[in-house]
Amino acid sequence: MSDHPHQFSAPEPSPPPKSPAPKLEASWLAVLRDEFDKPYMSELRQFLIDEKKQYTVYPPGHDMFNAFRHTPIDNVKVVILGQDPYHGPNQAHGLCFSVVGNVLPPPSLLNIFRELETDLQLPMPPHGNLTAWAQEGVFLLNTSLSVRAGQAGSHAGKGWEIFTNRVIAEVNERCDNVVFMLWGRPAQSKAKMIDAGKHLILAAPHPSPLSAHRGFLGCRHFSQANTYLGSHGKTPIDWQVR
Repeated sequence: MSDHPHQFSAPEPSPPPKSPAPKLEASWLAVLRDEFDKPYMSELRQFLIDEKKQYTVYPPGHDMFNAFRHTPIDNVKVVILGQDPYHGPNQAHGLCFSVVGNVLPPPSLLNIFRELETDLQLPMPPHGNLTAWAQEGVFLLNTSLSVRAGQAGSHAGKGWEIFTNRVIAEVNERCDNVVFMLWGRPAQSKAKMIDAGKHLILAAPHPSPLSAHRGFLGCRHFSQANTYLGSHGKTPIDWQVR
């Protein structure tokens, strides 16, 4: 037996368990995994748990990260930035401006479709589900990924913006020749995070009926995006919703 028991060091403490990350597509999870271990994300997670005890929250939990599932980071060609999810029943499903199933397109989405009709002579779509765009490489990201039923902006300032700013920064850094469509002032405030020498920034008023007539309608962002993508050797987006 040793005469110097103090030479035996105590075992190293185990690192704290990592917080569970949502089921993101693999390329996004590789980029963002550390974000889910940060204190603000724990606070956001607890906020959502508490919120759901008192209120309905949209979209359903399994849909909150849909944008990441449908558009791997290596496939991102266009980023459309929304503010927060639709706050009515059966609308939001994790893709900005998109609605599920047979839900009537909300006014902002109808104005997007009107602009597509004018810009690219595309017929008015039969539904408002934009999943096909996401699969084409259109990253449909909201600044906040959740909202309380009936209360627009209710989950702003709770931590989502920190997360989505990191997402925008990663797209800016890791991708080349992406088209960023920034509609409305909140989206345009992100322009300072984007390298305009490396990507194309297209800014316009929000497609809401309150502002669309001030320059969203007639902005021709969809044709400009495809011209830019084509000029950089990328396949243009098929914008037709079928």
